[in-house]
Amino acid sequence: MIVDLGKFIEQERPGWLRLDALLEQRAKDPWTPLSLEEARELERLYLRASADLARISTQSAEPEVQQYLERLVARGYAEVHGGEAKRERFRPWLWLRLSFPRAWRRHAKVFWLATALMLIGSAFGGGALAFDPEAKAVIMPFSHLLGDPSDRVAEEEASQRMSSDRQSSFAGMLMTHNTKVTFTALALGLTWGVGTVVLLFYNGVILGAVAVDYVLAGETTFLLAWLLPHGSVELPAILVGGQAGLILAGALLGRGQRQRLADRLRAVVGDVVTLAVGAALLLVWAGIVEAFVSQYHEPVLPYSLKIGMGLVQLALLAWYWGWCGREQVVTAKTEGGGA
Repeated sequence: MIVDLGKFIEQERPGWLRLDALLEQRAKDPWTPLSLEEARELERLYLRASADLARISTQSAEPEVQQYLERLVARGYAEVHGGEAKRERFRPWLWLRLSFPRAWRRHAKVFWLATALMLIGSAFGGGALAFDPEAKAVIMPFSHLLGDPSDRVAEEEASQRMSSDRQSSFAGMLMTHNTKVTFTALALGLTWGVGTVVLLFYNGVILGAVAVDYVLAGETTFLLAWLLPHGSVELPAILVGGQAGLILAGALLGRGQRQRLADRLRAVVGDVVTLAVGAALLLVWAGIVEAFVSQYHEPVLPYSLKIGMGLVQLALLAWYWGWCGREQVVTAKTEGGGA
């Protein structure tokens, strides 16, 4: 029996509001898995609210509070005991609008670590080529990059007619190659992150060497117009693959964590899969742009148009990851709660 009903409601209300907020969050984003701590908190608050409902049901006063708790406990029961059945239906738009950007933000620091590794590689590759031009034969992985950049620019601008069949096959080849690089970066997370770090650094070396080679040849505008349309999406996608690989590596290493390995992997597998699928979708778009836009140069496509397109894509991607799907603070209110 509750002696002081008003005091009881005042003491228990923070727990009800927290449970209400968690259930609202799950309703908006049912595809993002809960961490072990969040799942335990949800279950604890649900059990506490159920006990509170049982106690309040013995009181004749405060029917509004009782009705609120009945609805809250019913929602909690559906989430705790019926969550798997509710989430069987996949909603792509909800996943794209909420799950992917939220997963990226949860591990944003890991993304910036992957970015730093690639930038360090770029500085190394660019510096090596600047100080020793003969290093090009060792660094460049493709034979068509070994010649003089100005000669290649002249050749590209003079001959840039590609049949639609060749464009389609070229786009498919690019998607396959870039997706392979991205998923390799993810899979190498199973080497406790060593392979992921090496792959990110190596791709940075190539990127830096190519950039310095074209800049030193006075072809900076061509370089930007060539790389930005697809690179503004392709490079972030590869970095997302590296991000997922490093997340996987962190779960394997378990530094500073007291959970078992299986629990650590279970806690991150949802985000790793989400990031992998998101990166693959970005690479599909990057492959299309590379085949149908990046490979055309002046006078067919103005360089300013191509550079502008790349910058717009980069800005949209930054907005998408940084702001899309951000939660609105929802404050649950109850009526008739005695103070």
